[in-house]
Amino acid sequence: MAATGAEWLAQSLAASGQTHVFFVDAVLRRTLLGLSAAGVKPVLAHTEKAAVYMADGYARISGRPGVVAAQSVGAANLAAGLQDAWLHRTPIVAMTGRKVPAHQHRNAYQELEHAPLFAPVTKLSTDVADAADLPRVLRQAFATAVAMPPRPVHLDLFGLQAEVIESGSVAAPPADLSAFRIPMHRPEPDPAAIAAAAKALLAVGKVAIVAGDAAALSGCGEELIAVAEALAAPIATALGARNIIDTRHPLHIGVAGAYAGPATNRILADAELILFVGADTGDMLTNYWRTPKAGSAIVQIDADPSEFDRSYPATVAVQADPKAGLKALAAALGRPARDGDYLAVAQATIAGWRAEWASRKTQPGQAIDPADLGRAITEALPADGILVADTGYSGIWTGNCIELSPGQTYLRAAGSLGWSFPAALGAKCAAPDRAVLCWSGDGALYYHLAELETARRRGIAVVLVVNNNSGFGQGWPNLVRNAGNRPDAAAELLRFGPTDFTAVARSFGLTGIRVERPEELVPALKRAIAAKETVVVDVVTDIEARAPAPWTPEI
Repeated sequence: MAATGAEWLAQSLAASGQTHVFFVDAVLRRTLLGLSAAGVKPVLAHTEKAAVYMADGYARISGRPGVVAAQSVGAANLAAGLQDAWLHRTPIVAMTGRKVPAHQHRNAYQELEHAPLFAPVTKLSTDVADAADLPRVLRQAFATAVAMPPRPVHLDLFGLQAEVIESGSVAAPPADLSAFRIPMHRPEPDPAAIAAAAKALLAVGKVAIVAGDAAALSGCGEELIAVAEALAAPIATALGARNIIDTRHPLHIGVAGAYAGPATNRILADAELILFVGADTGDMLTNYWRTPKAGSAIVQIDADPSEFDRSYPATVAVQADPKAGLKALAAALGRPARDGDYLAVAQATIAGWRAEWASRKTQPGQAIDPADLGRAITEALPADGILVADTGYSGIWTGNCIELSPGQTYLRAAGSLGWSFPAALGAKCAAPDRAVLCWSGDGALYYHLAELETARRRGIAVVLVVNNNSGFGQGWPNLVRNAGNRPDAAAELLRFGPTDFTAVARSFGLTGIRVERPEELVPALKRAIAAKETVVVDVVTDIEARAPAPWTPEI
């Protein structure tokens, strides 16, 4: 028996294991009603970008594509929100309404050509003109979204609100797309490539490993440790792979690149060969391609062959799922005799930096140093907690000042300021039984402050920690210098507030906790986590406090 497009789409998304879809009205109204009746929760956001960020957080935690929708007039906003998912490699199925061809190119109200908007941020963007095409197109969308590298796809559904597709007829039974998860495929390595990689790695004494976001996606922590132990190699990570292994593990030397602390890049610079695992070798990971320096010996393992030789010529390139590739490499390496001096120096260097950093405290009479906030989150975050961080300074603070165990999960923005709070809401939708804590600067929070209402209305319980320094802290000292050391002139450009976000929270019907002294941090965080509702923890911090800075080689 045939179903309408709305019935088929709702039944298929429900059968596929989606628990939430995210949208801005007005689109797919009949589908959303059908989803609600089937037990899938539609989450109405206040902006298309926030809806996409929610779908992004949901996808990263659930492992299945996030689903987001907006009407035709919201397409440009929705496309802009996909940038972070594209950069991080998150699978998302984005759906928009589109006016029918008879209305195109005739100055139809608020209509733009959608294809150019979505081209830079999707792997697939296609029109859906007939409901009968839904079974084929939706399956293709899910399959494409999760294929390596996972990234967003876009379906342009005919009708301003997709009503042409919703009212059409589908003869096929509902589709179960629950098998489409990440990582969807785990290609095995070529044995010859593994042998060449092992030979290159054993030929030098000082090997370091850099694990990237794709390594974290692969879940290859155990295999990473096995290879590192065989090679006596320290492990650095991309920010997004920060807790691929326990951050306190003796092999872990912290985040590499532009968001690194002062020790990690120096250790990597002393290596004779770098093993990149699921790593994109971009500017953030390599501190603008200075660590390792040009011409360094490189071995790469990646499921995506387009990552080979992108920034450094690869001595050996192994195309494989990182987990499968590392497992094969560990077997090929065996247990060779290795000089452990390089690793010992690396461990001593990291231990020295940790000891120095542990002594840094909030100074009397000053606002809270974010270093104290990081230590408090380390203590308060449950063993299975999820930490979501914004970009910029939020990424640097959380990437260097919070310790994480493998049972915990760390999500970070790929570059979009304001991403973290909506993403945290999406993460909580995917993991309702896990505590979700969001670290957002006040500057980032202003982007999507309205989603506090969404959290209350839908009962999405997250702990929103606001690093409230009344300005954009990362660029503050540099701007003061550019202003001729005139803070008043610089403040016109980068300072705002002060805002009491607990009062803002109360205006949305939520609980707020104001923290102005470091000894209040842990009790406040534990109280917020135990509340099982959205709580805003407003932490008054010092804008002059500097986050750890990376070591950079002299030019």
